[in-house]
Amino acid sequence: MRRDPRRVCPWPGYACEAREPCSARPASATAGASLQLLQVDGRQTDGPLPGATANRGLVVRVGDAVLRPRAPCWPATHALLAHLSAVGFDGAPRVLAVSPSTEMLTYMHGQAAVPPVPEDTLTDAALVSVADLLRRYHAAVASFDPVGYTWPRPIPARFRTGLVSHNDVHPANLVFRDGRAVALIDFDWAGPGSVTWDFAAAARYWAPLADDRDIADSRHGRALERFRIFLHASGLPRAGRRQVAEAVVANHDWTYAIVTEAAAAARSAIVHQRWT
Repeated sequence: MRRDPRRVCPWPGYACEAREPCSARPASATAGASLQLLQVDGRQTDGPLPGATANRGLVVRVGDAVLRPRAPCWPATHALLAHLSAVGFDGAPRVLAVSPSTEMLTYMHGQAAVPPVPEDTLTDAALVSVADLLRRYHAAVASFDPVGYTWPRPIPARFRTGLVSHNDVHPANLVFRDGRAVALIDFDWAGPGSVTWDFAAAARYWAPLADDRDIADSRHGRALERFRIFLHASGLPRAGRRQVAEAVVANHDWTYAIVTEAAAAARSAIVHQRWT
């Protein structure tokens, strides 16, 4: 399976409700934004939080809040987060404030699984906790109506049921406490999808479904065993587990296409800047 390059912005050219493509911002403006975020209302922040891809270096903690660039499809994302809060789901941040360029969310206490990934997030118990968190999220989001909002890049039609899935269950987007997954963060890719799609995305990263040569931690040699453990913990019936397995390659290709297009757009932007 091809590697999943997650090193460039996945949103170039995507205007959503903001009507302003990410790639339209010059590099100098992005760098300036990073510096401006280091002070908020006169308070010194804790500096950029680790992780992130499109927003690397631009997400900062301010006490019990997080300041970050506004989500590309922010009206939809904020409606989703508001719904999760209203139904009592405690595994996602709440929106505190929004400006034309930034949003402030509650800080989810714990540790995101960013490199070097803590060993206690790689245990079988931690893997089961990821499945448990997704099950709770799917139960909470089941009553949310996505109609009428603009969402990011759609997932393949055969894997859409109408349920708004997170769609990016990457380790850096999960917060752990005491070796247990307790929260999902970064809902920028959320959109109409399915339980199947989320579990396929999570399995790719958490089993992980990769060549053993690319697994350098305690999960080495155990990918398929952990995949079985994860599917069992999903609570899905046999047919549902089969659908997760069928969605894995499609999920990889969906993510790969986003990042590949972003890389091409970034190269084009660099060339444009050099000649203008």
